[in-house]
Amino acid sequence: MDSNLIEIVKADYQKFPEAQTYSIYAEDVYFKDPVYNFRGLAQYKKMIGFITTWFKALKLDLHEIDRTENAIKTRWTMSWDAPLPWKPRISVTGYSELQVNEAGLISSHIDYWDCDRWDVVKQHFIFSAK
Repeated sequence: MDSNLIEIVKADYQKFPEAQTYSIYAEDVYFKDPVYNFRGLAQYKKMIGFITTWFKALKLDLHEIDRTENAIKTRWTMSWDAPLPWKPRISVTGYSELQVNEAGLISSHIDYWDCDRWDVVKQHFIFSAK
């Protein structure tokens, strides 16, 4: 695996969701997380576009990145302001497993959250006393 791929992934995390390097993904890339499940680079780009449109002040903090011969594993925290009038700050921690094919392209990107979808939904409706 090209060590340059690791550097590109790190850089993409820092600027996520803006200006992602789609050339590191296979055309038939498989993506799965607790919300989405699809195959194809075009759909991957649409998902990132959705995130760019609806998730405000998004930040993706990369805590660690490890690689093996044909995989990259990242641990991260993603946070954003939800598009609701009270703009709750949502936060999800988790990890990603990226499989790299023989051509050196990411062929699979699977995200695992440290919480369930309901925990994320509840964050939208927790109000603090001011």
